Amino acid sequence: MIEYDNRTTLQLDTNIVEAIANSLTKKEIELVITDAKEMQEINKEHRGIDKATDVLSFPYEEMPMSPLGSIVICSEHIEEKAKEFGHTKNDEFTLLFIHGILHLLGYDHEVDDGEMRQEEAKLIQKFDLPQSLIIRNEG
Repeated sequence: MIEYDNRTTLQLDTNIVEAIANSLTKKEIELVITDAKEMQEINKEHRGIDKATDVLSFPYEEMPMSPLGSIVICSEHIEEKAKEFGHTKNDEFTLLFIHGILHLLGYDHEVDDGEMRQEEAKLIQKFDLPQSLIIRNEG
């Protein structure tokens, strides 16, 4: 189950991210859509990086009945990248959600040997998302 908190005016369809989440975990996920200003503040506070980013994941401590974690996605990034790569805002939102949930599940593209990218590609195919998301993600 996703606890959805859209702090922006961007209208997004959460049905596919719910389906993706349900295919990967039974735990609750907090999903926040925010603007670049708040994203920059969160990134600075938690990672020491003073700039906005596309998606951040915050896993919760593993305990019985605990949620999996929080995913924060930047609305401006959704809009910019959807336009840049020629797909819908919902496709970009879904790609960022996939990236975020895989981090919550323990994947880390910065240290693995491509396993996270492979999982992203599998989910993109499984949920019939545009193949352009895979190509873009391999870059």
